[in-house]
Amino acid sequence: MDFEKARYNMIEQQVRTWEVLDQDVLDLLAAVHREDFVPEAYRRVALADVSIPIGHDEVTMTPKAEARLLQSLLLQPTDKVLEVGTGCGYLTALLARSAQSVVSIDIYDDFTHAAARKLSEHQINNVQLETGDAVNGWPAQASYDAIAVTGSVPVLTEAFQSQLAPGGRLFVIVGESPVMEARLITRIGEQEWSSESLFETDLPPLVGAPRQEHFTL
Repeated sequence: MDFEKARYNMIEQQVRTWEVLDQDVLDLLAAVHREDFVPEAYRRVALADVSIPIGHDEVTMTPKAEARLLQSLLLQPTDKVLEVGTGCGYLTALLARSAQSVVSIDIYDDFTHAAARKLSEHQINNVQLETGDAVNGWPAQASYDAIAVTGSVPVLTEAFQSQLAPGGRLFVIVGESPVMEARLITRIGEQEWSSESLFETDLPPLVGAPRQEHFTL
């Protein structure tokens, strides 16, 4: 398989057409090879417009959604980033190449261990990987300039946004299947945040994420 041709098609036909025009983001997608991070059984479809199963009933975002996430966070070389849900480690690598440091948490230790190996192979050493429950963020190392939540949350509490530094940005997917909303939340004051709707999607929820109460008669 010609991965370079597939990568070019991914960037030009999926990512650009989904309003991702930041050249730094596009260059990063070309430089960090997604097929090196997904499970071997799915390597040949790593650059397709699909969510890939990675185990524990979890899936990746699509490449275009990962690109929109990265573009929306406006990462700077001095930023400290929290990633909630390491998964296969691909987005971790993109975040690490864009920021000063990344704290990435996953509840599954096999995800954490596999990501450590893959990041090391790609000579990415500015990531601190932890196995733990970050459904309410990771306050021990707050505050963060950016937070990327890679699973959905049926209900958005203030836990994540309260861990943002002033001016910090949070990417989070809110709602329940089949329609969820990707949002960018920016801290603009001590107790003030702005919220922007980015796109609709559908993604498995974070393990243990709070849910809406549904009442039946």
